[in-house]
Formats: sequence, structure tokens, C-alpha cells
Amino acid sequence: MKIFRYTILIALLSGFSACNYLDIVPDNIATLDNAFVSRNMAEKFLFTCYSYLPARDNLRSDPSFFGGDEYWHYDVNNESWNIARGNQNVVEPYNNYWDGRSQGKALFRGIRDCNIFLEKIHDVPDLDDFEKNRWIAEVNFLKAYFHFYLLRMYGPIPIIDENLPISSGTDEVKVERRHVDEVFDYIAGLLDKAAADLPEKIELEAIEAGRITKPIALAIKARVLVFAASPLFNGNADYADFTSRNGDPLFSAAYSAEKWKRAADACKEAIELCHATGHKLFYWQPNKPDLSEVTIAKMNIRNAVTEEWNPEVIWANTLSMTSFIQWASQARLVPEGTANIHSLLAPTLKIAEMFYTRNGVPISEDKTWDYSGRYQLRTATHEERFHIQEGYQTVALHFDRETRFYASMAFDGAMWYGQGRFDDKDPYYVQAKMGQNAARKAVSWYSVTGYWPKKLVNFNNAVTLGISYSAEPYPWPEIRLADLYLLYSEALNELNGPGPETFKWVNLVRERAGLKSIEESWSTYSKSPGKYTTKAGLREILHRERNIEMAFEGHRFWDLRRWKEAEQVVNAPVQGWNIEEEETQAYYQVQTLFNQTFQKRDYFMPIREASLIQNERLVQNPGW
Repeated sequence: MKIFRYTILIALLSGFSACNYLDIVPDNIATLDNAFVSRNMAEKFLFTCYSYLPARDNLRSDPSFFGGDEYWHYDVNNESWNIARGNQNVVEPYNNYWDGRSQGKALFRGIRDCNIFLEKIHDVPDLDDFEKNRWIAEVNFLKAYFHFYLLRMYGPIPIIDENLPISSGTDEVKVERRHVDEVFDYIAGLLDKAAADLPEKIELEAIEAGRITKPIALAIKARVLVFAASPLFNGNADYADFTSRNGDPLFSAAYSAEKWKRAADACKEAIELCHATGHKLFYWQPNKPDLSEVTIAKMNIRNAVTEEWNPEVIWANTLSMTSFIQWASQARLVPEGTANIHSLLAPTLKIAEMFYTRNGVPISEDKTWDYSGRYQLRTATHEERFHIQEGYQTVALHFDRETRFYASMAFDGAMWYGQGRFDDKDPYYVQAKMGQNAARKAVSWYSVTGYWPKKLVNFNNAVTLGISYSAEPYPWPEIRLADLYLLYSEALNELNGPGPETFKWVNLVRERAGLKSIEESWSTYSKSPGKYTTKAGLREILHRERNIEMAFEGHRFWDLRRWKEAEQVVNAPVQGWNIEEEETQAYYQVQTLFNQTFQKRDYFMPIREASLIQNERLVQNPGW
């Protein structure tokens, strides 16, 4: 870490597409001599602290999109995708949030700016105590979140609680990595401190939407403590010999059930506050009265993500407005595909097979569903028209699936509601074989698998023949209530095993998806009807439930790691359909696009070698 100088450049905040408190361009250059001379200048510094929040709309900077096994791609220049392809390295690591390189933001710099704010805010002469305390709470939250983001990526990290003065010696500024339990406790403590002075709701939504509230702080605390309790960080014997330079252990090899107790309590506290402040699972209320119940059920799922400020979203990140994500997710639905429909976020066949049958159990477990015949061709009937084009041939895999499958994914023959057609009796349908509307047209901007993440596309975006596609951006939902419910069920199962309270929260999420309870679905349809009655069996169910409900929202990448399941799950072929073919039979031949590998070292990102040379007290992550 370099010696921090008490003169900084305030970041130029530009490129945000929403009209909110972040649409402020502060002075290009400011020093600490004038950054806190007035309320107005201090507020600009506050927004600078916000500006370090990682932005999801840049698909090269967020490993949770292209860095795992959920999507596949074709561009070797995409930094995140090179992580998925096994090309991560120590010389110039991809998505380097430690140093702020290779599409990563410099989060330690963000933490230092937060510390400057917390030190200097008391010098502002025209700021009342109420507003000052709120701003301090917001920056404490951001400081905690930046530590958590780094911890999730790198494991044990230095804690930067305050900045060192310029008079500090060389040895003083060479910080060391701290035990992961100490870092988790520090983050949780900061979030508690922040929550005490944060508002429960944003009152001035027109100018303050997206700023941090108490429900956000408690919800993120719940997520942090679930991570702390998960196998990667709780009793992980793989890191028993992982020590600091002076030999201090950085992980505890002993498992602690108390961590799950803390996580469950935090989830409960966050849920109770969210309910008290009006958050609830989203159910769409269409303006058009004659839509089918099938379409409405799908839109409950899509709009829980894409309808801005809906009551399910606890934290919507206004620094991450979703224009490019939508262009990258949209399939071409008209003969002349518009120029900015990029269609490059391509879910893999593995993910298509992950979703349940309509009976709410995995396709390999449902005793009424022909798993071995899933790649055989089948023709859609009139009754199936709200999912698949009537008379269209596609594989059996795409039939008799749960609502979330049809709401989240598009495929050859799939109905795509919205995009200018709001009558589900005459909707768009995806046609993806070579020569059809959604097929590959050139060397770029196409789905390499034959699937699209429809869930991420606002249905109000209009597709018009010959006219550019215009996305209606929404702020990225960093955490929503369904996420919190699933975390709570997971924590309760790890703590107490199956029981009414454990089932309650996950079953609320399943109910919104049109599914029966776990107990009824497994008892009636599964080849393993008693699976849900054991902690291990329910754990497997809850992990899959989370992967399904939160699909395409950037959670699977981190969840597979915290569960220590990535070595088993990611080590598999990446597959899709033969998208270069025109004929149906030829198109529906499974193609292996890549043989993906995941090593134990991949659970954490490497620290750049140059950083280790600059600070010899730092140690590299195991395996790197």
C-alpha cells in the first residue's frame, strides 16, 4: 500500500443515466483545504464515496456475470470471461479490485476516501447534526461494503479503519492481511453503527432514490454473516496452513454453529424491518385486463427485477443503471435486428437444465417427466402457446417446466412478452435457427448457446423494425426480499435442520413462482420423496432453489464459492445448441463450447505480484 497523501482528486462523476442525487459533477480538482469548507462541498465528497460502488452494467468488470458458468461468451478481450476460461494470473489479474486495474475499481482507494470523509466531516461549519450523522452513517455503510466486496474476492484482507498521517514511516503503512473472522466482525460492526443513524425510508425519492437506508444496511449485514457462516469461511480445513507473514492463522479450521445463529438472527432482524417499512414480494398488476394468468405469473418474476423501485427491491444501485445489460440480454425479434441489440449474454445449457419441472422438482428427479428424452423434438400445442409458439418444434427440455424457467430464459420457439406487443394473444416469439430473426448475423453480437436471459429485460423496451432499440434502464437490484427469504431459510436449516420456520420462507418464494411447497412437491413427484426431511437433503434443495430464483442476477458465482461447491459444479463442459444450423434436427444437437475447469486456488482471486513486492508483509492466496 502506498503512503496516502492528504491531497486527492475528486472523481468526475459522469455517465449515470438516472436523474438522482448522483447526477452531480463536482469540481475537477479539490484539495482538503476546500473539500469540507461548506455543506455543498462536503456533499460532493459524499457522492465521491458513493462513486466507488462497483457498476454491474459494465460486463467486463463484474466476474459474477462472465466469470463463472452461468453465461458464455465469444470475446477473448473480455476480462471477466478470461476468468471463466481459466486464464486468471498473478502478473496482471483480471477484474483487479485490490489495485483498481483490469476493469476493477480501486476499492482500497474508496475506503481511504471514506476515511477522509469520516475524519473531516466534523469541520464543516454549516451542517446540522441530523444531516451530519446521516452522512456519516452512509459512509460507514460504504466503507463496510467495500471491505466486504474485497473480502468476498480475496479472502482475508487488511482492515483500513483509519488513514495514516503523512508522517508515518514506511513500516507503518505496510499493512497485513487479517484473520477472516476479524474482518467479518469488523464489517458487521460498521453496518450496525451505520444502521443506527440511517433513515428507514427515503422521503425525497425524486432526488435521493438509491441512497442507503437502514433496511439496506441490515439486509447487507445478513448477507455478510451468511457468508461468514458458509463452508468457505467456516471450518475450512483447506486453509489451516494459510497464515500471515509472521505466522498468524488467517482462517479457523474449527466449524462454529454460532456463526449460523448470528446469520439467522441478522436475517430475521432485516426481514422484520423490511416488512415494517413496506417491502414485500412483488406481484405484477397489469393495466391490460385480459392477459392470461400464465403471462401474469411470468411477469411477477421478470418485473421483480426490472420494475424500478418496486416494493421487493431493498437496495437498487443507481450507479449501475441497466442499459447495456438489457441490450446484451435482448433477443432479436424482428427481421431487421436493430444495431444496439447485442444478444451476447448467453446462458448455458447447464442453467437451462437447472430449473424445475412444472411440479417444482429437478428434471432428473421428477418421476412424471422424461429426463432421458429431454433432447427429443416436440411440437407445441395451442394450450402451450403462452410459453412456446403453437406448431413450433423445439426440444422436450423446453416443455412442462416451471414458471421461472419461462420467465427467466428465452430459447428457440419461446414466447417473449412485451417489447411493444402487450397482448399475449399476439406476442413475439424467438426464432433462433440460422437465417431466422434471433440467429447469428455477423462475427459478434449473438448468443453462443441459443439462450437469452429474458429476466433482465424491461418489458416496456420497444422493438421496432428498422429503428434503434431503446432500453428503459432500471437501477440494478443489489438485494431484494426474495434473496433475504432464501438466506434466512438456508441459515435456519444449517442451524436447526428442517422445520416449519425453515420451510416458511422458501415456500413463500416458491408460491410466487406458482409452485407447491417443498414438502408437497417432493412427497408427490420426486424419486427421492424424503430428501427434504434431512438437513443435508434440504441443503441441496435450498441451494438449487437459490440458484433458480436468483438466476442471472450475479449471485451464483459467489454462492458456489461460499458453499465450496464450485470444484464439483464448474468442472464441467460448457454446452449449448448448434446455432449455425438451419434445420431443426441439426440445430438441436448439443455442442460443447469449452471444457471448463476450477481449481481449489480459484475460490479467491490472486493479488497482483507487484503489490506483493511493494509490501512484503502481504502474502499471496494459496495456489497462486
